[in-house]
Amino acid sequence: MSTAELDAAGIADPALRDAYTRCRGLNAAHGRTYFLATRLLAPAQRPAIHALYGFARMADDVVDDPEADASPAAVAARLEEVRARMRRGLAGTDPRALVAEGEPVVAALADTVARYGIEHRHLEDFMDSMAMDLTVTDYPTFDDLARYVHGSAAVIGLQVLPVLGTVVPREEAAPFAADLGVAFQVTNFLRDVGEDLDRGRVYLPRDELAAFGVDRELLAHGRATGRTDPRVRRALAHLVARTRAVYRRAERGIALLHPVSRPCVRTAHVLYGGILDEIVAADYDVLARRVAVGNGRRAAVALPRLAHAVGTRWRHRVTA
Repeated sequence: MSTAELDAAGIADPALRDAYTRCRGLNAAHGRTYFLATRLLAPAQRPAIHALYGFARMADDVVDDPEADASPAAVAARLEEVRARMRRGLAGTDPRALVAEGEPVVAALADTVARYGIEHRHLEDFMDSMAMDLTVTDYPTFDDLARYVHGSAAVIGLQVLPVLGTVVPREEAAPFAADLGVAFQVTNFLRDVGEDLDRGRVYLPRDELAAFGVDRELLAHGRATGRTDPRVRRALAHLVARTRAVYRRAERGIALLHPVSRPCVRTAHVLYGGILDEIVAADYDVLARRVAVGNGRRAAVALPRLAHAVGTRWRHRVTA
């Protein structure tokens, strides 16, 4: 993380500066689209976004990338350890002490939550959804999926909202921020059907798939053979269309954000929505490979908004 970003955010303590830098590294390594969009924020805003991402990534990795010989009980215990460390940080433990104890990500999270007044329940809801991944392997309906998606995605939008800032009371913008988090998450579900199957999970609602004659066995067969059945294509086309509707609903909230934050969020909105375009362009072949938005399109979307973001920051002089 650049010195300018940390200085702009008013992060002076050397230990905390190192903690935020660690979180930035996680974002850069794992959140390609998310990291690119974050670059469009004012320097003062970026460390907080990196901290929120860093903690989410740390918890997610416990669930999705456990040690090869770890039992389900051991993974569950490890996740509860993360929750306990999070709670200790949110309870007011000096972030510098957390860094000294080898908890830089938790230290950066706790500092960000305190700076921006982020509600602790959003972090608890997130951890609840991570725990669901240890026991729930599929969802009968969208209503059943809703609880998981609230904690895994909607609350991410709600955590980030205080950092982005709004031109209306925050509660007016909150539903749109939650919707955008949900749109991003369901896009991930559609892109990662094959990888999730490998982990024993199906996040696409069972009844929505069944309406097209699709079940877990048919998806697994497509994963094993590398061939996508026409019934799977039709089901995915339906779910892509449904997800586009969530993007349209969420887009209305961008105008409610602080002007400095709009280029970032619009870029993320367009690039993540572009994953749906790539799924369609691949003829819904998501079982044999992982589709992605190419670097050329990323640049074409981000560069004009970068210029706009710089101009907007200059006009508004955003500081910490």
